[in-house]
Amino acid sequence: IDAENAMDPAYAEALGVDIDSLILSQPNTGEEGLQIADTLISSGAIDIVVVDSVAALVPRAEIEGEMGDAHVGLQARLMSQALRKLSGTISKTKTIAIFINQIREKVGVMFGNPETTPGGRALKFYSTIRLEVRRAEQIKQSGDVIGNRVKIKVVKNKVAPPF
Repeated sequence: IDAENAMDPAYAEALGVDIDSLILSQPNTGEEGLQIADTLISSGAIDIVVVDSVAALVPRAEIEGEMGDAHVGLQARLMSQALRKLSGTISKTKTIAIFINQIREKVGVMFGNPETTPGGRALKFYSTIRLEVRRAEQIKQSGDVIGNRVKIKVVKNKVAPPF
């Protein structure tokens, strides 16, 4: 579920993705995207659903509203409602649901971590595993950048003992 509308099937195919076995949806609203996820997961016909990204799941009221309107907590409510509904279905169908999110900066934080993730606390609560992925350094070959090394930190893990 490409909420960012960033997926280019031709580019993905050039990278080796089997487009024929991929179901791609680019929803117009957050509600539509999460409903599609619910339908796919409930069907039990697929093994993995990926939502890219939580930050791009914009509630319908925000899309239909005016620029500058205050929509405090809409996305958090949307995610909370969706995850309450999805959690049982995910467990019953044994479907893997991957939610990609972004890090944002909290304004005016003097002490503690100023970083936060959009979408409220529900995703943090309902997640079985949470990973924080950060770019560490560029991989260069003959002076050209050919990739990035990443650092992955396990933030939450309910399926394995801590190390």
